[in-house]
Amino acid sequence: MNLLARYAECIFWMARYMERAENLARILDVHETFARDTRGMTNWFSIVQLNADEKDFFSRHDRPTAEAVVHYYMFDTQHTNSLVSMLRMARENARVLRPWISTEMWTQINVFHNKLVEMNGKDVALPNLSKVCTWIKEECQTHTGITEGTFYRDQGWYFYQLGKYIERADQTTRLLDIKYHTLLPSPVAVGSTLDMSQWTTVLRSAAGYHAFRRVYPRGMSPTTVAGFMMFNEGFPRSVVMCVRQIDGLLTRLKSRYTLRNGSEAMEKVDELLGALLARPIEVVIQDGLHEYLDGVQGQLCGITNEIGRAFFGQTVVPMTQSQSQ
Repeated sequence: MNLLARYAECIFWMARYMERAENLARILDVHETFARDTRGMTNWFSIVQLNADEKDFFSRHDRPTAEAVVHYYMFDTQHTNSLVSMLRMARENARVLRPWISTEMWTQINVFHNKLVEMNGKDVALPNLSKVCTWIKEECQTHTGITEGTFYRDQGWYFYQLGKYIERADQTTRLLDIKYHTLLPSPVAVGSTLDMSQWTTVLRSAAGYHAFRRVYPRGMSPTTVAGFMMFNEGFPRSVVMCVRQIDGLLTRLKSRYTLRNGSEAMEKVDELLGALLARPIEVVIQDGLHEYLDGVQGQLCGITNEIGRAFFGQTVVPMTQSQSQ
C-alpha cells in the first residue's frame, strides 16, 4: 500500500528527534568530561549557545550553572529541545506509525521514554550525569539497530533515512560553529593546550575522535579537524557523507516509486553537494568558517522545506535548534 503523507512526515521527524537526542546526550556527556578551562571549570553556557537557546534559557534561569543547564536540556518539558521533549515527540510520532513500524521499534521507544520521564534532578547530578548520558546514547543506538533490523524497506525506510542524515549533517555544522566562535578564549590561544583540548571535545561529541586519529595519527589543528568533520567521506557524520546519502536516497525514492514530486529537493541537494566539494577547508577557513556553516545550515533548511512541499503536502517552517515540528 502507498505511504500517506502524514505517515511519511511522522517517520521523517521520528528519525530526526532520535538522532538529535543522541547528539545532545553526547554533547552533555563529553562537555562535562572534557570541555574544561585552565581552572578545571566547564563552560556550560556554550551548550546553550550551540543550540541557539539563549533567549529561552534566560527567560527561566538567571545564570547558566551546571544544574540549570543540565535540567534545561534533560527535563524541562516547556523546552522543545530537552531530551524529555524530544523523546515525547519521537514517541508520539511512533504511536501514529504503529501500522508501519515493527512492534520492537515501538516498544523500545515507549520504554525508553517512560524511563526517562521517571528520572529527576538527583539522577543526573554531575557525578551521575555521564552514566545517564551513556544510557541515553545506548538507547538511541539500540533504536538505530532495531530499526536497521526490523523496518521494512519500503517508502517509509527512505523517509527515515532522509530525516536521520539531514539532522546529522546539521548537528555536525553546529558543533564546528560553536567551537570556532565560542569555546576559544582568545586569538592568542590558538594552538594552545586548551585549544587542542577543545578540538578533541568537538571530535568526541561527534563520536569522531578515533576515526580522526586513523587519518591523522599525529598532531591536530583547526584545519584538519574542521576538514575531517566537513569533508571526509569515510566518516559517517561528516557533512559531505551525509549529503551524499541524502542525494542517493532521494534519487532511489523517486525512481523506485515513480514519484512525480521531489525534483526541487534534489536540485537543492545537488547545489549543496557542489558547494561542499568546490573549496578546500583552508579556503573555507580563510573566507570565514562561521559564514560558510551558516550557509550550509540554510541550505539544509531549504532541502527540508522542499521535502515537505514534495512529500508531506506542506511547507516546513525553517528549523532552529529551539524550534520543533
